[in-house]
Formats: sequence, C-alpha cells, structure tokens
Amino acid sequence: MSTTIKALAAFGAKQALQPFEFTLGELGAEEVEIAVESCGICHSDLSMLDNDWGFSSYPFVPGHEAIGTVVALGEHTKRVKIGDRVGLGWYSGSCGECDQCLSGNQNLCLKAEATIVGRHGSFATRVRANWQWVSPIPQALDATTSGPLLCGGITVFNPIVQFGVKPTDSVAVIGIGGLGHMALKFLRAWGCEVTAFTTSDSKREEALKLGAHQTLNSRNADELKKAANNFDFILNTANANLDWNTYIAALKPKGRLHTVGAVPEPIALAAFPMIGGQKSLSASPLGSPSTTDTMLAFCARHGIAPTTETFPMSRANDALDHLRSGKARYRVVLVNDLA
Repeated sequence: MSTTIKALAAFGAKQALQPFEFTLGELGAEEVEIAVESCGICHSDLSMLDNDWGFSSYPFVPGHEAIGTVVALGEHTKRVKIGDRVGLGWYSGSCGECDQCLSGNQNLCLKAEATIVGRHGSFATRVRANWQWVSPIPQALDATTSGPLLCGGITVFNPIVQFGVKPTDSVAVIGIGGLGHMALKFLRAWGCEVTAFTTSDSKREEALKLGAHQTLNSRNADELKKAANNFDFILNTANANLDWNTYIAALKPKGRLHTVGAVPEPIALAAFPMIGGQKSLSASPLGSPSTTDTMLAFCARHGIAPTTETFPMSRANDALDHLRSGKARYRVVLVNDLA
C-alpha cells in the first residue's frame, strides 16, 4: 500500500520551499516509516538546497535531523516497534555486506544512502529509512530538542569515541556554533579540561556557559603563542580556512588536530613540527548506529541537549533565512504542522 506525503520542497537551486506532495511506494522489507514530529535544520540542508556540492536533485525536500514515531514496519525490520519514538540523521541506509558494515563502521560504507541525497527528506509528514539507521530515543530526552543530535551532535561526538579522548585530556574546540556548542557540552561532561577558541572577547561568556573552562581569542597572536604545547586534542568545527600551523603548535607531543568542519581549501601544514612532536591531523564523518546510540545514552545520563530555537515547519523559509543570517543560537528545529 502506497502512502501520500505532505512536504515542503524547492524546485530549483536557491529557490524557496513550497508545499509539495509525493507518493511513497510499497514499504521495503527492512524499512521503517516514521511520522515526523520535528526536524532540525543543519547547514548541510542549505548546501543541498543551493546545490553547493553539485549533486542535488529537484524537487528537493530537506531535513535529516528527524524525531518522530514509528508508524509502519517492513517484514524484516528489527530493533524498533510500532509506536516507538525514534530519530533519523544524515544516513538512511548502508549496504550491510561490505567490510565496513560488517565491522560496525556502517558510516564508512561506500554505498551508504544519505537521507536527503536522491530521495526526499524530513521536512515532511513522514520519512522512511533502513531499520539500522533508525535510532531509539531515550525517554529522558526531549523530542523537540533532540533532532540536532542525530547530525550535528554525532558529528562532534564520534571523534571523541574514535580517538579515545580521555577525561584527563586538555582539549580545545574551534568554532562555537551549531557543532561547536555541542562539542563543548560533550567534552565538559566527558571530564576534560575544555578551552574554546573564539573570534572575539564578546563570545567568551557564551562559551563559558556552554561548558568551556576558559577561552582563547584566536585573533590574538599573544594568546595563541601562550597556548603552545598545551592540548592533547583540538576539534575544529568551523567551515573556514585557518592558520593550521598555529594550531599544530598548540598541540602537546602526540596531540591530534581533528576537523569535522568542511574547510573550503586544502590544508597546508609544515612537516617538521608534526614529525618532531609525532602530531596528527585527521577528519571524520558522522558516527555509526552504535556510536549514535552511545551518544544518546550519554546525553540522557548527563542531561545534555542542543541549545535550540523553534519554528513551525510551515515557516521553514523563515527558519532557513534565520540560519543563513548567522543569527541561530545555536540550532534551529522545525515543529511539524504540515498534517
């Protein structure tokens, strides 16, 4: 039995969203159908909407930070049942048979399916995904604020797990925005000594309230020099070109500079400081389903939630403009009123 969905779609690059209906075919044997309650807006939605990456298709329905209720199940689904509250992030499927999938690294599957690439996303009444990528949401977490955890949250939580960041580590975060503010909350609860790199002294109080123990002004050369050999781990969340060698100098021996920000230009680094200090540069995508479950449990245990602003989904264009303007503090969530 097919399902008709109400949604919001753009019919060309950089165009406004407008009401759109489409029909889903028969539910796949391993698919879960979710009635969408709310959906976060990620900067990747804007990039896809504007075709910044060159592979968007139209009509385009954004939305990959969905929270909702399971309303239908394929005959071979596992893990969730009708009525469960669940979340769906950037990935909606993976092949299940490659080395990465079989080793629990489904997020590295070369055939992974993205929720808003070549298919309709969650600015809609319903969305579907493979059961492995549908995450049960702990009761302790609020449905309205939890959506951004499924993309922005897991993006910054994943490297903490992958690279064995320890509670005794001294860590720093670059870029205190949609991703970085969650990184501060996670790392503070993880037990680390947390520093926020900010671009102005005016952001200092915000960073401290979000979880930083102290801040450094990244535009102050004297402050950056004092940070030399200070950090075990630096996490970059900014989509900007930076003075990378300065941040390498701020690492302790064996320290790691890790980026989840989509830096627009190639990263140029001097080899000798990295060789002499056995320092590393790395990057990562979102996490696996298992790591996502770990993050959600960690959030429930420590009372962690993204800092969000809400709009009705029918005002998604206003919400997108708010995000484009840089005024969002710090993630925007759409509450579904399309039904």
